[in-house]
Amino acid sequence: MRQLLLLLALCALISGCEDSQSFSSLDPVNWQSRTVPTNPADSLATGTTYLSVYSSVYSLTEHKTHSLTVMVSIRNTNRTDTVYVDQAEYFNTTGHLIRTYFNRHIYIAPMETVEIVIDERDKEGGTGANFLFEWAAPPTANPPLFEAVMISTSGQQGLSFTTTGVAVN
Repeated sequence: MRQLLLLLALCALISGCEDSQSFSSLDPVNWQSRTVPTNPADSLATGTTYLSVYSSVYSLTEHKTHSLTVMVSIRNTNRTDTVYVDQAEYFNTTGHLIRTYFNRHIYIAPMETVEIVIDERDKEGGTGANFLFEWAAPPTANPPLFEAVMISTSGQQGLSFTTTGVAVN
């Protein structure tokens, strides 16, 4: 009986501990392997894209929120041209920088998609989170396409929606 009580106490202690697993958003892609060793050519067109994301949304009132998983999709819609993303910065609702995913030139091959995933447990962004991306592409190429899918499920209920990036100065 004593061993059973000890085993139950140990199980309760283990299940009560908080999961120390890191969020998937901190290392979703090996950015180092995508780094371009030198600056892309000066002849490239450059731009900045703003992408709104929601790591949480209000539920019932402004005092209760529901957490979401965010998948940021960075797409190269060109058949033959490589595009480059030079910086990906993630900001919270109040405009404070949460993290920089990379701050170096990475390539996205023709028709390729790379993603940043923000785990549902990562609540730092809040209801007004957003990204700023700096990018470069050949002048005749399509600019990269930035989209986000936010999703959450609970029981038989699901919530999902998308956003699309917009060019900013």
